[in-house]
Amino acid sequence: MILEFGLLGAVEVREGDDVVEIGHVRQRSVLVALLVEDGKPVPVDRLLDRVWGERAPLRARDTLYGYVSKLRKLLSLDIERSPAGYRLKIDPSQVDLFRFRALVRQGALDEALGLWRGEALDGLESPWFDALRESLHAERTAAELDRNDLALAQNRHAELLPSLKRTAEERPHDERLAAQLMQALHATGNDAEALRHYETIRRRLADELGADPSKPLQDVHQRILAGGTTPGGPRQLPAPHPWFTGRTDELKALDPSGTVVITAIGGTGGIGKTALALHWAHRNLHAFPDGQLYVNLRGFDATATPTPPENVLREFLEALGEQTIPAGLDARAARYRSLITGKRMLVLLDNARSTEQVVPLLPGTDATVMVTSRLKLAGLVAAHGARSISLDALHPADARKFLEARLGTERVAEEPEVVADLVNWCGGLPLALSIVAARAAMDPDFPLAVFAEELREQPLDALDAGEIGTNLRAVFSWSVAALSDEASRAFKLLGSTSSEDIGLTAAAALLDRPATKTRMVLRELENAHLVQQHVPARYRMHDLVGLYAADLAADAGSRLADFYAATARAAAMTLEPHKVLPEHESGHVLEFKDNAAAMAWFDAEHACLMTEQRSALQRGAFDVAWMLGRTLNNYHLRRGRTSDDVEAWLGALEAAEALNDAGKQATAHMCLGANYVELGQSPLGHQHFDRSLELFAQSDDHEAHGSAHRAMAWAAEFEGDLEKALQHSLQGLEKFRAAGSEIREAESLNEVGWRYACLNRYAEARTYCEEAMLLNNKLGHSEGAAATLDSLAHIAHHDGRHADAVAHYEEAVALYRELDNSAEQATVLEHLGDVLHAAGRQAEAREQWTRALEMYEEQGRTSEATALRTRT
Repeated sequence: MILEFGLLGAVEVREGDDVVEIGHVRQRSVLVALLVEDGKPVPVDRLLDRVWGERAPLRARDTLYGYVSKLRKLLSLDIERSPAGYRLKIDPSQVDLFRFRALVRQGALDEALGLWRGEALDGLESPWFDALRESLHAERTAAELDRNDLALAQNRHAELLPSLKRTAEERPHDERLAAQLMQALHATGNDAEALRHYETIRRRLADELGADPSKPLQDVHQRILAGGTTPGGPRQLPAPHPWFTGRTDELKALDPSGTVVITAIGGTGGIGKTALALHWAHRNLHAFPDGQLYVNLRGFDATATPTPPENVLREFLEALGEQTIPAGLDARAARYRSLITGKRMLVLLDNARSTEQVVPLLPGTDATVMVTSRLKLAGLVAAHGARSISLDALHPADARKFLEARLGTERVAEEPEVVADLVNWCGGLPLALSIVAARAAMDPDFPLAVFAEELREQPLDALDAGEIGTNLRAVFSWSVAALSDEASRAFKLLGSTSSEDIGLTAAAALLDRPATKTRMVLRELENAHLVQQHVPARYRMHDLVGLYAADLAADAGSRLADFYAATARAAAMTLEPHKVLPEHESGHVLEFKDNAAAMAWFDAEHACLMTEQRSALQRGAFDVAWMLGRTLNNYHLRRGRTSDDVEAWLGALEAAEALNDAGKQATAHMCLGANYVELGQSPLGHQHFDRSLELFAQSDDHEAHGSAHRAMAWAAEFEGDLEKALQHSLQGLEKFRAAGSEIREAESLNEVGWRYACLNRYAEARTYCEEAMLLNNKLGHSEGAAATLDSLAHIAHHDGRHADAVAHYEEAVALYRELDNSAEQATVLEHLGDVLHAAGRQAEAREQWTRALEMYEEQGRTSEATALRTRT
């Protein structure tokens, strides 16, 4: 059930039209004390103080626990208990208080105030609730005053006058309200009454508080005395965009902050910079009684060159009433600054091309300046203290609201899945949404599915409404045209990639430039909002920008693919130095100093490597596709990413078949067999094992045969056939010894010992594992040593040597941590918890199990996590 919680009046809970019973006043108090925190935990002591104050009963904690338990059952609430206190998890949109605040931030003041039903938290009593109620009423008052300012700015003086008079009587010391009443009286021709009201409040403030009226109130008084009909100054703002939605956080960030008077709003073409600026400006007209100046600087315009600042200054000076315009940029700028000084004005400089174009248009003091640009205008931030706000795509929920506002809720509700497709394809880009909505509005009888199908087939063609400014390709092209030759080349090369993002070193390989040069080129693209550095040294494009870049894509040959293949090989060999892998050439291959560096690179580049493997298969680069599948294997094992390993090996198998390489095919089948068994698809896994043995039989490669037996031993153990697992382990050991591979021999000795232990033959198990440990130490094989320590610990545990078991497990954990093998680390932590539990060290056991559980959950190992959760 979807519940709605009402706090702006008598406390109530509703399900649809029905009121839900929520218990007596103290139980309601507990609910409200948790609700107002918006998902944050409330310590128990603080909760007790909120509900009872100093009048808490005996056994108040037990009473509180009972209330929480009843609320959980009564309303099916998710109330979480932790050391930090109680936390109520709920969607903020279900609570009228949070809806009120969100609507106020969006400027929907009438709708926000319509949520109030009376006195907030009516019926709840405690010092804390009294203070909260007073604070909420202050928020309501502020919203009412904002709504009054907006109505006055829209010349709705007569409509507003009765409520202003009534409210002014209720709040005789509210100077902002008094100023509003005076403006309304003045605008409706009642100057005498306005001046009498000023004199009344002036005397009241002097007599009761010993204070003079505030400057804003005195300014209104002076304007009325001067005889003006409305606050003076130019009113140049264009109308706000009628279907503006979302941008709650950005609107909040635009509100005045300290001494910041210049704000630069940046973002890619079509992201909604101008719409945001105009929406905020119209919402805050009351803050700029001396006027608003606006200019489109045409910094990125297909039909005009950027407007010179001296031309803009002429227009501004004329708007400010100047009859004689000075000649020259400096003289005009000086005169402009003189006229602006001391005035509460807004200057909106739209679509700027550069900091140099903007600087002459900055007032000296007082006025608020807002600049929009496709560039970040770093010079404005660095030299003039501007606040920078970069716009990203709209949230999907806000994008849907935009379509509802433009097309109507009924039409949108008729095709919910199609609307989700439209939102997805538009990627939250307001211009794209506007184009789709405009096309749908021009063809009201067409189902929205028609437009969604066009977007699926050819997104950029579908986002062309046939006019300048409604063609997404054209809008993007203006940004690209402003780039340097090197940045334009880089943009087109980036369009040739198919991954969601790209790292700096990979981009350097793609551009065939040093990393330092590449960083500067990417910085230019970032400054133009054509790429985003979403984490340090990793770059991505908006989906639609990426499609446009792909249209322009330049052929980078195999540079990026060679970089990924060669560097993945280097990383894999860092993890397993004994691994034999063929060479792969690249002029940009990276080197890794240790396991942690190699694993960190795989972590960062994993999605790109998987994407590159698919791309390599499509264009016939089968050596690259094979290499990527092979090199990802150990990384996937260490991270417990079995499903990803299946995908990588299927790609490698396809490449091996295209290369007609039986050995590579056999290896792929062998690894796929183990993966499918682990995923619970044993029949499919054994099909791959059988095919692997058939292919290995065609060669005399003893090590390959040993690897096949080793994989099948693991699968047999996984399926519970321990005798078969031991048999394959012994065969694998024989093959590795015949091949002279000491590394694999050491690993197999441990696996034979482990299987003996699983069969309760601990003496034999210990012999094999101790021999494995000697050989691992001789070879410096850390991963083999860690696995063997795990086996020796298991044996010691079952021999009753708990101290030895704990020591072995702790050493194994340390080695796996050093190797960055989080999959095995989690498993060993669980085993360590088991032996600590058996030794009677319950608290330490629980600690290790908890750490293991967290890692299982991170790795998506659901079955292990479920089994362990019952013990933590």
